[in-house]
Amino acid sequence: MLKGTVALVTGGASGLGRGTVERFIKQGAKVVVGDLPASKGQSVASELGEANAMFAPMDVTSESDVQAALDLTKQKFGKLDVLVNAAGIAIAHKTYNSNKKMAHSLEDFSKVLQVNTAGTFNAIRLSVGLMIENTPNQDGQRGVIINTASVAAFDGQIGQAAYSASKGAIVGMTLPIARDLSKDGIRVVTIAPGLFDTPLLRALPEKVRVFLAKSIPFPQRLGSADEYAMLVQQIVENPMLNGETIRLDGALRMQA
Repeated sequence: MLKGTVALVTGGASGLGRGTVERFIKQGAKVVVGDLPASKGQSVASELGEANAMFAPMDVTSESDVQAALDLTKQKFGKLDVLVNAAGIAIAHKTYNSNKKMAHSLEDFSKVLQVNTAGTFNAIRLSVGLMIENTPNQDGQRGVIINTASVAAFDGQIGQAAYSASKGAIVGMTLPIARDLSKDGIRVVTIAPGLFDTPLLRALPEKVRVFLAKSIPFPQRLGSADEYAMLVQQIVENPMLNGETIRLDGALRMQA
């Protein structure tokens, strides 16, 4: 079903993004790996083969970077069918740290929203211009956009004000963007992952990782990047999925 599909994956050099890149290529798609210039994007693309993958160095908050990545996509593969927004950052700070008598940095709060929320929207708004050039299928579909939120959008933890706000905003804009783009034949769906085995969690001590895994009702383990990518593929393949946020979390509901 993905054979002949062309996708741009932001944050594609690691974690959930890389899992998506690898699955798509195995399924016969062509993929542009969008990530920061200092990332492993070039080595990922080289490893997967130049005929199937290309690295586009980009900062999702930069209009010129995203547009350059889209121009490369058209030049190399001729079109864009799917955009997967997997780029993002996270910080952990309390709104006010009474021990240190220190308020949350406004700069840090703004940066997380700029990368996670504005960066996602930036990639969406610019990608549409290339997607609408596609010939529509029998349903009139021209493209699919998949965003990455988090269960933190609903169950934010202590210290996650900025991260939860940024991911909650992605959830909030999913339906209006899907409605905006409905006449253009472009579907928009968001995934809200729970606890996944990504570089971020791998950096934690083993005891902490075990504790987190046990907090998941079933299956009682961390999710894999390929399981996230599996849902991405299913969203692309199921034409009725639109305007929705799907939790992918093993029934996890984070407690304070």
